Amino acid sequence: MVLAFGDSLTAGHGVKEEESYPSRLQAKVASAGFPHKVVNAGVNGDTTAGGVRRIRWLMKHEPEIVILALGANDGLRGLSVDEMRRNLETMIGICREHNARILLAGMKALPNYGEDYMRKFETVFSELAKKHDLIFLPFLLEGVAGVREHTQPDGLHPVASGYSIVTDLVWQKLQPMLTENLRK
Repeated sequence: MVLAFGDSLTAGHGVKEEESYPSRLQAKVASAGFPHKVVNAGVNGDTTAGGVRRIRWLMKHEPEIVILALGANDGLRGLSVDEMRRNLETMIGICREHNARILLAGMKALPNYGEDYMRKFETVFSELAKKHDLIFLPFLLEGVAGVREHTQPDGLHPVASGYSIVTDLVWQKLQPMLTENLRK
């Protein structure tokens, strides 16, 4: 099982359920012949602190792979980067305790909290991926965020075409992980 663990970007805020990236991933997983089920554990508005509160309960599903895509709301609210790092590390540790492999999806902060905050925020993801030897997708919304035809009026949440791009980005990292899982 693959657990897509995140916020509104994972939940599919503003689009039909089948247009969310976890639903689209499930279609790719099935068409590629993998037996895995993709579970959408996205919650609108969730932060990394909320993720810490939810992760142990979600581990009861015994996922083989967790797509960890949290942090966007921490950045939108200007929350502490150090706290976000600790929360992400806690979730990584809990996933590892349950023998789940992790695909970490990076996020970017908006410029409204300043250049320093943006830089610190964005480096958390790459630093954690390197420190914990995780499969890493540098930016979940690459080619989508701020592109009018791929986002809702807020410029952040994808529309169906945007989720198609997100799905392809995630699939590039997930597909080799699924292949490796089958070899075990």
